[in-house]
Amino acid sequence: VQLQASGGGLVQAGGSLRLSCAASGRTFSSYGMGWFRQAPGKEREFVAAITWSGGRTYYADSVKGRFTISRDNAKNTGYLQMNSLKPEDTAVYYCAAKTSGNSGSPSAYDYWGQGTEVTVSS
Repeated sequence: VQLQASGGGLVQAGGSLRLSCAASGRTFSSYGMGWFRQAPGKEREFVAAITWSGGRTYYADSVKGRFTISRDNAKNTGYLQMNSLKPEDTAVYYCAAKTSGNSGSPSAYDYWGQGTEVTVSS
C-alpha cells in the first residue's frame, strides 16, 4: 500500500492542525494505521495508532487528550486531529500501516508515507 501524508504546516501554540494519510494500492481496511513523528536530532517516536476497524485507538502519553486518530475506510484515508499544539510537537509526522505487531513500535509497520512537517511556534 502507498501512503501519502498531508496537512502539516506552521501554527501557533494552542492552535490545531488536521493531518491526513491517503492510502492507495491495496485494501486500506486490512491494515492497522499509526502516526509517528521525528524531531530534528531525535529518534522517531510513536504518536497514535488505530486498528483496522477503528475500534481501538492508542496514544502516546505526551499527546493523550490533545490528539485524536481516526480513519475512514470508505475513503482510504486516516487522520490525526491535533489540538492544543505545543512547540514540543514540532516534528515531521509520518503515517504508517501494518498487518500485525505492536502498534507502538516502528518496526511493526510495513509501509510508510513520506512525512509532513509540523511547526508550532511559541
